[in-house]
Amino acid sequence: MKAWVINGEGGVDGLKMVDRDIPKPGAGEILVRLKANSINYRDLSTIKNAAARGIAGERIPNSDGAGVVEEVGAGVTEFSAGDRVVGTFFQNWLSGPIHDDVMPSALGGPIDGLLCEYALLKEGGALPIPAHLSFEEAATLPCAGLTAWHCLIDGGKAGVGQTALLLGTGGVSIFAQQIAKASGIRTILTSSSDEKLARAKSLGANEVINYREHANWEEKVLELTDGHGVDLVVEVGGAGTLEKSVAAVRVGGRISLVGVLTGGLMDPTSIMRKSITLQGIYVGPRDMFARLNNALSNNNIHPVIDAVIDFQDAKEAYRIMEKAGHFGKVVITI
Repeated sequence: MKAWVINGEGGVDGLKMVDRDIPKPGAGEILVRLKANSINYRDLSTIKNAAARGIAGERIPNSDGAGVVEEVGAGVTEFSAGDRVVGTFFQNWLSGPIHDDVMPSALGGPIDGLLCEYALLKEGGALPIPAHLSFEEAATLPCAGLTAWHCLIDGGKAGVGQTALLLGTGGVSIFAQQIAKASGIRTILTSSSDEKLARAKSLGANEVINYREHANWEEKVLELTDGHGVDLVVEVGGAGTLEKSVAAVRVGGRISLVGVLTGGLMDPTSIMRKSITLQGIYVGPRDMFARLNNALSNNNIHPVIDAVIDFQDAKEAYRIMEKAGHFGKVVITI
């Protein structure tokens, strides 16, 4: 089979395609013929700085993939050959809070990922693809889709009539917009592009802010919420935007922190004074993923895909991610 691998410290240009044997599923495993991948900022940063993540040799990148079950190992009862499946980001996280044993099971980091023609997944490391979704759409769900759901619903505790602030128009933020609209959550979304803001409005964003025009966008958020602030922030920027997010959230509100896109430092005093709940979100467990899939099916939600790149040209997908001009997700077909 063909597989792309991280090759030393060459970054995106150093990715290389190799030939590997098609693996055989062991007990409790399924062999999946991959049909699509999607990429996340985490995948790009892993490729660009593999050593920092403890990757010394060749490693297949990408956590997110969907395909067809080719063969099942001994003891597998949940899947059969021919089933359409999507992998889970963490192969060892079935339910409950995150714990130490989860971390080494992240695809495309500590273990080989899914940018290949065939891959082994644990029986508990896959889910059926919702019937209304294509392989390309399903491949966008394991990281960005589930993270957005966790930020808003399971972790964020947001509900009908509340207001969420969404930063940017990448995969997590656009999924959050779609989930929020289906859940009756009002949204305020930021971007530096009027074109992207218009697209966000078409997805149901209630208010939009161009942060190039409004450098102090937290003040605009307060204006749009009659001075109270939002109930929840889906914070994808990291330290560079966190101080503004703290200013934009209401007293007793919540910030779901998922991103590390910007650097910086902040004084945590304002978090304490406003009694804000600041929660780190790192994807989510399998049973939460199943709840996301049910919601997508019940509301006929289709992920927003900005670009589809062929497997042979996979490097181009990462270059699109580097330019940060995409809206929603970037997908690789296999």
